Amino acid sequence: MNGIRPIVKQALATGYLTVEAEEQLRQLLQTTKYSIEDFRAFITLQQEAMKGRVMQESRELLRSQYISAAA
Repeated sequence: MNGIRPIVKQALATGYLTVEAEEQLRQLLQTTKYSIEDFRAFITLQQEAMKGRVMQESRELLRSQYISAAA
């Protein structure tokens, strides 16, 4: 996917942000000039993740590793 908005749109539609999509977002935010619309889309994604409406695969992986280590 090219651009921030398509990645955000996919995550909002599925309720899930993959590790790969998260890395793509990170790279795009650090290396490209993006529009105000892209920035707003990213903020919306952050808000939805904080509300629990979008799950992050990276956090789920960390949680499962923590549970495995504790067992």
